[in-house]
Amino acid sequence: MPEPTVPESAWSKSSPSSGEGGEGVEVADAAGTVHIRNSKGRSGSVLTVAPDAWAGLVRLAADQTI
Repeated sequence: MPEPTVPESAWSKSSPSSGEGGEGVEVADAAGTVHIRNSKGRSGSVLTVAPDAWAGLVRLAADQTI
């Protein structure tokens, strides 16, 4: 399956990957799907999931304590 074509302007960085040099992900919402990539490996693979799957993952992560 070919990698999705998502414009660079559509990507948003997670807070850990913005400015501090930490590891993180970038997320783009395009054409009814959510695309996720490594913020340090932008030319690598992109994970594509349905919006409800992404929302479930975000809810699960928000419920976890560190």
